[in-house]
Amino acid sequence: MLDAAFMCRWMTATAAAVDREEARLTDLDSAIGDADHGANLQRGFSAVTAVLDREAPDTPGAVLTLAGRQLISTVGGASGPLYGTLLRRTGKTLGDAGEVTREQLAEALGAGVAAVSQLGGAAAGDKTMLDALLPAVEALGESFGAAAEAADAGALATVPLRARKGRASYLGERSVGHQDPGAASSALLIGALAEAAA
Repeated sequence: MLDAAFMCRWMTATAAAVDREEARLTDLDSAIGDADHGANLQRGFSAVTAVLDREAPDTPGAVLTLAGRQLISTVGGASGPLYGTLLRRTGKTLGDAGEVTREQLAEALGAGVAAVSQLGGAAAGDKTMLDALLPAVEALGESFGAAAEAADAGALATVPLRARKGRASYLGERSVGHQDPGAASSALLIGALAEAAA
């Protein structure tokens, strides 16, 4: 069973992964975006861990809802609203339960991913964070490790795609051959989830 402390560990592990990979995320974003993805997410997840250190809620849903709100209020660009929506909707879907199962988390994360898709108007194959998140949610029904592997594979699979949504879509054919930074950071999020569960 997954409790509030587990969700706090997940957010802390995500912040550490973003810290570690900030330069790589910025490099990926400099090729097809604004070169600020790494720095923006680093600021956002630092703010998330700070607020959770101060006042960690006592249910899994409330932890993720608070984390989502914090990302929306501290991260500029598209990544704040998108990641914020992902975590907030996941948290709201989990409701007030004190503990949840991995299957319930998978279902709630699926609702979060659907909200991101609605917000950004993107679908699978558009070269966005959804290319990592959609396969991860599907694999989470099986195990945390399978979800992390599916997210990594999904992020890598964005390299040959032409971007159809987001800033990279302005580049047309020039977006081909670059990994999508949002898919890369989404794979970090799911990798951190598997790490929290290990």
